[in-house]
Amino acid sequence: MKTCKTIFAALALATATLTVAAPAALAQGAIVIVIDETQILADSKAGKDMFTKLKNIETQINAELKPTRDSLETERKAIATKLEGKTREAIVADAALVKSIEGFQTKSNEFAAKRQLVSQEYAATEQKAFQEFNKALEPVMLEVVKEKNAQVVLSKSQAVFTSASVDATALIVSKLDQKTPAITVVRQRAPAPQ
Repeated sequence: MKTCKTIFAALALATATLTVAAPAALAQGAIVIVIDETQILADSKAGKDMFTKLKNIETQINAELKPTRDSLETERKAIATKLEGKTREAIVADAALVKSIEGFQTKSNEFAAKRQLVSQEYAATEQKAFQEFNKALEPVMLEVVKEKNAQVVLSKSQAVFTSASVDATALIVSKLDQKTPAITVVRQRAPAPQ
């Protein structure tokens, strides 16, 4: 659930100045609001849009890898059939078979490297998307804090009990939907090898 950790970290950073004085403020009857970060992600138009775009990029990546994956699987089965019943000495003596095995291994290694690269690209894409989401969320959250005159913002997941009257999640989702119904998500690419 790396994505939730990212949003939690961003929200913590955005509200850090508000929560530094939390213990003293609580003792003095401060106004506290609670937010549910997971619900903001799941219910907001921006969060839904971001997840849809990330899923589409993941589908695109899988479609790009599928032909090579299928080809390698077909080649692996063909080599396995040729190896059936042969001893190690017989395999080593068959130069064409050894060449096929070596070629298959090279292609498998190249495919593994490609999979690793696109995995890193997807992780970078996801990270950039969450940064964009957080950039849109922060001013909305600060607006709600100011509107509610809150001195403390707590994560609902960290609270033992919260009253519905202090939960600002729906208000944040509503304002975020008005201001940012979509998030720009662009597939990040690794630099070309030199």
